[in-house]
Amino acid sequence: MHPQELPVIIDAWAQHPTLRHINDPVFDSLKRWTKVGNLTEELPVELTIGQMDAAGIRKSLICAWEAPGKSMISNDEVASVVNSAPDRFVGIGSVDISHPMKAVREIHRCVKVLGFKGIRVLPWLWSKPPTDRWFYPVYTACCELGIPFCTQIGHTGPLMPSEVGRPIYLDQVALDFPELTIVAGHIGYPWTEEAIAVATKHAKVYIDTSAYTAKRYPPELVRYMKSHGDHKVLFGTNYPMISAEKALQDLDALELDKKTEQLFLAENAIRVFKLEC
Repeated sequence: MHPQELPVIIDAWAQHPTLRHINDPVFDSLKRWTKVGNLTEELPVELTIGQMDAAGIRKSLICAWEAPGKSMISNDEVASVVNSAPDRFVGIGSVDISHPMKAVREIHRCVKVLGFKGIRVLPWLWSKPPTDRWFYPVYTACCELGIPFCTQIGHTGPLMPSEVGRPIYLDQVALDFPELTIVAGHIGYPWTEEAIAVATKHAKVYIDTSAYTAKRYPPELVRYMKSHGDHKVLFGTNYPMISAEKALQDLDALELDKKTEQLFLAENAIRVFKLEC
């Protein structure tokens, strides 16, 4: 389907995974319920586009994954996928935070050369909270370049400590970097109210719903979306963990009004990531 024929829905967190990513042992604990097993061949880009078409997704923000000592999905691999379908994909980079100056240079390359719209680093991969000093050069670079810093909040599905995903850590980050836009993915469960409190307090802190289907959104998040948080929550899937079609299956049951639904599904992401649709 031609993208202009699709409704305007933006997936704020997705991956086009490499074999290194989807088969990494850190995800073994997830496979007992996601039913996504190890693969032997790289997924074709057409498969990812096909699942987007099935759910009416106009664009997906696909991200790189840098972990200690390894690159699960490199920035150049993300750029290759984006270049194969630039009207469907937007790149989100990642960096090795253990080498601060190298990370800063790579962020500049991601934005200025590869055209990426944000940087994502996952605290649980590094076993460090977002207030750790390794993160601060990343925040500085994101502020200088005017791009969002994307991260994960809430417990971890992989068997890694969840404490570093406490949303309250972002309160201190937002105080130290008031210019920084922060998009916190995965809802923040079981600390969703804490995530809402931080997003309410700070004008540039947002929440995305990746890794959750609509029927699993916590009631307090739905109430927030229907009230003063209508401009603060972005739709996401965490594909291939959850397909867009499955993530949106029970959206009508939330009973969002038309304006709130459009903000959630597209307009918030377009504004935050400065997208063209």
